[in-house]
Amino acid sequence: MVNRMQFYIDGAWVDPVVKKSTPVVNPATEEAMYDVALGSKADVDKAVAAARRAFETFSQTSREERVALLEKIVAVYKTRMKDIGAAVSDEMGAPLPMAEKLQAGAGLGHIMSTLEVLKNYHFEEPLCSAMVVREPIGVVGMITPWNWPLNQIACKVAPAIAAGCCMILKPSEFTPTSALIFAEILHEAGVPKGVFNLVNGMGPEVGAAMSEHPDIDMISFTGSTRAGIDVAKRAAPTVKRVSQELGGKSPNIILDGADLQKAVTGGVAHMFNNSGQSCNAPSRMIVPAAKMKEVAEIAKAQADKTKAGDPRAEGTVIGPVVNRGQWDKIQGLIQKGIEEGATLVAGGPGLPEGVNKGFYVRPTIFADVTENMTIAREEIFGPVLVIIGAKDEAEAVRIGNDTPYGLAGYVSGPTVEAARKVGRQLRAGNVNLQGVPNDRTAPFGGYKQSGNGREWGKYGLEEYLEVKAIAGFNAA
Repeated sequence: MVNRMQFYIDGAWVDPVVKKSTPVVNPATEEAMYDVALGSKADVDKAVAAARRAFETFSQTSREERVALLEKIVAVYKTRMKDIGAAVSDEMGAPLPMAEKLQAGAGLGHIMSTLEVLKNYHFEEPLCSAMVVREPIGVVGMITPWNWPLNQIACKVAPAIAAGCCMILKPSEFTPTSALIFAEILHEAGVPKGVFNLVNGMGPEVGAAMSEHPDIDMISFTGSTRAGIDVAKRAAPTVKRVSQELGGKSPNIILDGADLQKAVTGGVAHMFNNSGQSCNAPSRMIVPAAKMKEVAEIAKAQADKTKAGDPRAEGTVIGPVVNRGQWDKIQGLIQKGIEEGATLVAGGPGLPEGVNKGFYVRPTIFADVTENMTIAREEIFGPVLVIIGAKDEAEAVRIGNDTPYGLAGYVSGPTVEAARKVGRQLRAGNVNLQGVPNDRTAPFGGYKQSGNGREWGKYGLEEYLEVKAIAGFNAA
């Protein structure tokens, strides 16, 4: 049984300083499954003290020692894939096969990718008379979301370990179990005590205490732009590094001459994946205005094939969204789209047909959307796609960049060259051409209000390193 009423601090499971808990609700049934303990500033203080003690020795470990540790973590993680998948499916509603393969698999993939980076990374580089040395930044506070829980935990924890840092993780209160299983994995793998600590809790208490803590050297935060701004403000007085991956309203530009059937079908499927709960979802499909009707028909056909239902039932494509608050927000935005005059092509407000409970959203598509509509501006974070017409390529690029966000962009064209030309003009940290997915060795992160850090591969490792120049090191 997963221990949900204690925290993992200094290599042991410990009781909270003050006993407080919250129920974890299954979004498919709307029923509470169990309670999870909530932490306070006092718990954060204990975890930080443990991490600071551990940093003195762990920061001095060799590359070979950290490679061996990550290899052991990979081995243990593989034995817990089904446990992680089941926890993610129950707590945030992902269909069970997707939760096991993609949700749990993403975490494993990031650990393995980081391991390969660590084996070959140059921590020291001679430069004239100086030696440039990259050293671990120190104690890191990590705040992770519920939508891809293991993806976000692993792509922070793995590079922090690879760098020689120590850490305190606050996972989302909506998806605590997969994070607790992750703590069990690290314990079984022999991570030294104090290197990894976990404190469950709410953002305004545990997240705020971490952001403000003078003995935390860095905060790595993934979540909403609103919460990210609060973290940055709280971190400012201690001048700690703040690395953020925030919201998005990513354009999916389909150029004239592209294979419409392939591009539109793929774009809709990508948008609906994980019930639309991905920060880099291609939520604004920008198409040649003259082909709006044809695009809408293709999109509708794909939406009609997207079955929303029980995450444990065979044939389910998407499950519910994570909680009542998200469901209410999405319903309000769907209604706003109708009121503002967008053409409802598929889906709409309310529960899917045949469903009478659970936080399920009908896979929804709006066509004839204009740039100033609420659904074209706000991040909906649900299975809702908006289709916008552009008179030419230049207008498509302008519309694509007309957003305060800049996490991702997608381009499909008649040729790779045509897609490249448009992709270079998009103000986004990640651009995908011709339906090619992200590469875990390449950096992931955003421009503008989508954040300021980079994760994954070599770039993720470097977030957790300080750069020191030692002049005269190479002098004769």
